[in-house]
Amino acid sequence: MCLNPKVSIIMATYNRAQFIMESIKSIQNQTFENWECLIIDDGGTDNTKDILEPLLKEDERFKYLKRTSKYQKGLPGSRNYGLDEAKGDYIIFFDDDDIAHPQNLEICVHELTTKNITFCRYIRNVFTGDFDYDFNYSKEYTSFYIDKRDINKMLKNELQFNSCAVMWTKACYNSHRYTEHLKCAEERELYARIITSVGKGISINKSLYFARKHAFASVTGNFGNREESSLKSYADATDLMVQNLTQKDLITDDILRYFIQISLDYKKYNLYHRIISSINLTSLERFKWKLFYVILPMRLYFYKIYKNKFKKD
Repeated sequence: MCLNPKVSIIMATYNRAQFIMESIKSIQNQTFENWECLIIDDGGTDNTKDILEPLLKEDERFKYLKRTSKYQKGLPGSRNYGLDEAKGDYIIFFDDDDIAHPQNLEICVHELTTKNITFCRYIRNVFTGDFDYDFNYSKEYTSFYIDKRDINKMLKNELQFNSCAVMWTKACYNSHRYTEHLKCAEERELYARIITSVGKGISINKSLYFARKHAFASVTGNFGNREESSLKSYADATDLMVQNLTQKDLITDDILRYFIQISLDYKKYNLYHRIISSINLTSLERFKWKLFYVILPMRLYFYKIYKNKFKKD
């Protein structure tokens, strides 16, 4: 166990001069002080660097780096650059417009150094407009352990894994990086690989991070609006997740049923056939899942009618 662990905070940024200093301030206000913050600029065109210049001179824990051509443009490439430069024992990702609870690092490091775990998950809340700095400083909270047996809950989003709501041991990233061509679901695809490869982690029931919700478009918003690049990326990420689970013999009927149901919305990207071809199935099993896929739209249609009728009654 490291007696004086260091945390590497990786913050990708792109044209967020308006918000980044408020996020930076929440890092400087951390009660745990042994950290470095790697600010990775993804090719922004605003005055972010000028705004950061005084800070970089005053606090050597901050480092400003421009993403190099070795990494693809986008959040995954920028974060991979940060991972390759990180010197800490623990890794955490913060966004350039959000607010971290002052005890974020302290509580996560405490969990990681006092228990035999590889990651610490916590609660992430969302806010709009001005942030309310009335933090809850209580150190009393409930918790539960997570391991690869929980992967189905994670992939079905029943157990959410947001990128800025987990602190990881550096060892989690020894052989794992973001898939850089993915522009949507890249976090879920990476975290599924990690969680099915490492030991158990812990989830604590305490809000330690606050994500700013913008009115204007974002990558997530583009997905909600069915933008082409996001839809393709989601299909690609799903295909990769199925391949990972298959390689580790973790595919179950439950998660396969879930992915096949999703594939109905991605016929353009041939997702159903990609999923089935990734799994070792007998002829009878292939017939069973093909039948399930073919009749699924009708089942969903009648279920929707039943649900609407039940609401009216």
